[in-house]
Amino acid sequence: MTKESRQWTLKSRPTGLVGPEHFELGTTQVPEPGEGEILVKSLYFSFDPTQRGWLNEGPGYMDPIQIGAPMIGSGLGQVLASGDPEFAPGDILNGTLPWQDYAVVKNEGMLPFTKVSTDFPLTWNFSVFGITTLTAYFGLREVGEIKEGDVVLISGAAGATGSAAAQLAKIHGASKVIGVAGGPEKCKWIVEEGACDAAIDYKNDDLAAKVAELAPDGVDLFYDNTGGPILDAVLLNLAEGARVVVCGGIASGYSGWEMPEGPKNYLFLILKSAKMEGFLLFTYAPKFGEAMADIGKWVQEGKLTVAETISEGLENAPATMQGLFTGKNKGKTILKVADPD
Repeated sequence: MTKESRQWTLKSRPTGLVGPEHFELGTTQVPEPGEGEILVKSLYFSFDPTQRGWLNEGPGYMDPIQIGAPMIGSGLGQVLASGDPEFAPGDILNGTLPWQDYAVVKNEGMLPFTKVSTDFPLTWNFSVFGITTLTAYFGLREVGEIKEGDVVLISGAAGATGSAAAQLAKIHGASKVIGVAGGPEKCKWIVEEGACDAAIDYKNDDLAAKVAELAPDGVDLFYDNTGGPILDAVLLNLAEGARVVVCGGIASGYSGWEMPEGPKNYLFLILKSAKMEGFLLFTYAPKFGEAMADIGKWVQEGKLTVAETISEGLENAPATMQGLFTGKNKGKTILKVADPD
């Protein structure tokens, strides 16, 4: 028996903003799983800026998606049939899945499949218990070496990683958390519903002047998800011994390997005896268990809350991905495909 499944494939490589025109929706026949394989029904997909980099032809931490190949992403799926003794029909798993209704997959690759708990909403596996919260956790603790009393500034503060980083900074004793977001609505949200003490509107504020106003003694820790003009503005306003955590560069649109112009104010790293460091989450995989124990405790205590933007329908996958780069999301961006059986 085979199943017919809708499937999104890569039609062309975007050179700027990614959109529906770069993907093609078709159908494919999904066979019964063989030995070591799993037949999965897709339930939810997670959307992350790093996926944009997978569409570029060039070096990266994983091979680029090929033209005509299925697009992939972090997914939650229900096992319908299994040739893998680790998984049984009915299990809900979390791992890399193609953008399609049904898929036959193997438990291999950078992130092996894991069974997920049904004791809380499934989408929490992407948001509060997902990769973005882990990224914020290790970026602040291991790279940023966050200290009690730090003045912390976070760019992309309305996004999944940024909103988690704001909450975690408060949990770790930051004296002030400043968030950067786009537009009055998002700036209001990160203060009233997020964990930020103050907000900077990168679309309307004078960035350097606003950072200086809100952090008159300088920024101790900058968690950067954007790069670009925001990074330059913060480099002008570093405290002595500041740490700059380079998590992402969404200001570039992840549009290709012709890199945008670098920061102009990087010499302030010398003047302030500061450091700027990037990282990949998977470096800290041996510590994931410890991190999840901390995160679970903070959720139970009400210190770490959930922020999600959920769309519906596999047909909307490319538009949902585009929304990451046009400022449509608050918190974690998720697409619902189907309910479990």
